[in-house]
Amino acid sequence: SLSVAECPGTGSAQAGRAAACQGCPNQGLCAAGAAGPDPAEAAELRARLRAVRHTVLVLSGKGGVGKSTFSALLAHGLAADEAKQVALLDIDICGPSIPKMMGLEGEQVHQSGSGWSPVYVEENLGVMSVGFLLSSPDDAVIWRGPKKNGLIKQFLRDVDWGEVDYLIVDTPPGTSDEHLSIVQYLSATHIDGAVIVTTPQEVSLQDVRKEINFCHKVKLPIIGVVENMSGFVCPKCKNESQIFPPTTGGAEKMCQNLNVSLLGKVPLDPQIGKSCDRGQSFLSEAPESPATLSYRNIIQRIQEYCEQHHFQEEKIM
Repeated sequence: SLSVAECPGTGSAQAGRAAACQGCPNQGLCAAGAAGPDPAEAAELRARLRAVRHTVLVLSGKGGVGKSTFSALLAHGLAADEAKQVALLDIDICGPSIPKMMGLEGEQVHQSGSGWSPVYVEENLGVMSVGFLLSSPDDAVIWRGPKKNGLIKQFLRDVDWGEVDYLIVDTPPGTSDEHLSIVQYLSATHIDGAVIVTTPQEVSLQDVRKEINFCHKVKLPIIGVVENMSGFVCPKCKNESQIFPPTTGGAEKMCQNLNVSLLGKVPLDPQIGKSCDRGQSFLSEAPESPATLSYRNIIQRIQEYCEQHHFQEEKIM
């Protein structure tokens, strides 16, 4: 079996040729230099995404840690500034939960002369998801890797994103086809970095370490880690409980050990789940919640990182 830690990376001179590549189904592609987009394809992607100012990937090593919830609230939080244009791309092909969380369940994608049109929550917040292509929310997407990769490419190349300040990409859990594809396709343009979502317990942190290793291998900058479900304050007695005890020190200790930024900790709030089920923004429905205050601080830190990253790129150019 081949681990990401052993993989030399698709951009390496050893891609497809290292001993660790033996038995990998992509060995031939990597050795031939065809693992990423070809020049013509890269030019198409650059043309389509040239007006996207910042791109942020939201990753998680494990499912169920609140990654899609964070992606949805990050998009809502950024779009609260009406001067900013925000796009949310859901590439969780087999589990597209973004349409429901954004209150867009049952909507369909429309074709225009310039490509697919995103589905808009607000005038400045557009969404694209495979969920809009299904006849029913209960339909299962039973696809192998190549077909998933093809749809991700189509989302980037054929959607009329227009001028966008922030493109947020919600990914499935893990470090597999979809993650390699989105990083390779976006390498034709730019990615500001990744936000990695975890919960405090070791079983989640163990997978997040793999995710961080993945980011290093594919040269994807890490904006920071968000610890979700970090404690629960009872609304009646005000006592705090650790629903997911941080037995090894939680995200804070892990970030110190791996020299990664901890963007913040978001406490559990039952209202978050209720808001998502209704397709509403928790940030607007519970503006005084400690979780909302935490989200807003995290969103501000992500904005500051992106602006700094953009400034550094302009200086280099």
